[in-house]
Amino acid sequence: MSDLKQTLRDDLTTAMKARDELRTATLRMVLSAVSAEEVSGKAARELSDDEVQAVLRREAKKRKEAAEAFGGAGRAEQAAREEAEGQVLAGYLPTQLSDEEIAAIVTEVVAATGASGMGDMGKVMGRANGQVAGRAEGGRVAAEVRRQLAS
Repeated sequence: MSDLKQTLRDDLTTAMKARDELRTATLRMVLSAVSAEEVSGKAARELSDDEVQAVLRREAKKRKEAAEAFGGAGRAEQAAREEAEGQVLAGYLPTQLSDEEIAAIVTEVVAATGASGMGDMGKVMGRANGQVAGRAEGGRVAAEVRRQLAS
């Protein structure tokens, strides 16, 4: 079993003992998503820490999108719940890069690849996403790549 998955299970037990309903529900949801990912496909398998993190990122993104949708529909209570669940999940993810750090990485990749225009965006995105590795949303990286290649 991956270390991260074991940490999630241990934290679920702790949350249940502390009667922390939000944390318990959130951790159950993410462990359920991890289990579903493990049995999807042709054969059941054990997920690595990186794959568990990918599931966590996907679930955190769902919470963010749901919070925005609820907020836009005037359902503040549900939006607050989704945001709180997202905060619980964020505790298990690596710290997100700042805009300045993303700009520095993209600048370095543009220089290394010799990219000169929007036609090179795919090449730059591939290398930049490799360096970012889950520490920033792809949309933020793409926006910075577009900004730098356009100028």
